[in-house]
Amino acid sequence: MRRPDVQPLRLAGRPEQRRGAVAPARRVDELDRQLIEALQENGRESFRRIAALLGVSEATVRARYARLTGEGILQVVAVTNPLGLGFDQALVGVKTNGSPEEVADEISRWPEADYVVVTAGRFDLVVEVVVADRRELLDLTNRMRALDSVVSTETFFYLEMWKQLYDWGTRE
Repeated sequence: MRRPDVQPLRLAGRPEQRRGAVAPARRVDELDRQLIEALQENGRESFRRIAALLGVSEATVRARYARLTGEGILQVVAVTNPLGLGFDQALVGVKTNGSPEEVADEISRWPEADYVVVTAGRFDLVVEVVVADRRELLDLTNRMRALDSVVSTETFFYLEMWKQLYDWGTRE
């Protein structure tokens, strides 16, 4: 079980809103989908403009936005390319000798880890990390390997970013 101090999607202080590994997707209706897609297209669009595009009131857009962000379905942030900012970035596959949840909880607390998922297949966890340089990456992977349940890691160092999109739309 996820420890209370580790929250997915940075939802600290809202344990009733957490989305665990097997929790069903939250329900969104057509208006929610349209709002999400409008924000995926332009995250800085005004609520007034989105309301006009969707044919609803600005208050409705504000309420929907508050609910979607509060439930962890939507997060509006400035997305950057860490490589373009001079950072190094890597994906680390982690194998554990049991349930990966404790390792995922621990690594999720590390500021260098920006993406931590439990997976099926070759690795038990996949962790994306952003570091200042290769020395920090080496220190970080050594820290991962030192965790009790970690059997091995495999690091995929990013050489160049070809594609990074967040506008995949929504499912019906």
